[in-house]
Amino acid sequence: MTARVEIYATQSCPYCISARGLLQRKGVGYDLIDVGRAPERRAEMIQRANGRRTVPQIFIDGAHVGGCDDLHALDRAGKLDPMLGL
Repeated sequence: MTARVEIYATQSCPYCISARGLLQRKGVGYDLIDVGRAPERRAEMIQRANGRRTVPQIFIDGAHVGGCDDLHALDRAGKLDPMLGL
């Protein structure tokens, strides 16, 4: 079973686009929480991400994995696919 992935992002952020692209290439669906269109969700993101304010903030099965660079680093290390249930 694939993991539940949540991404707090904005539409135009290049890091958000890159993170979503990596997941799409892996065939993994995700819930997008657009803090640009729903700014009231930004406080929720900051709380869940332990004070991190930048987008994207990515969660896999409720666990905070960080931003775009963190996601790509997990992939390079071979740790992302197991987290995603692939």
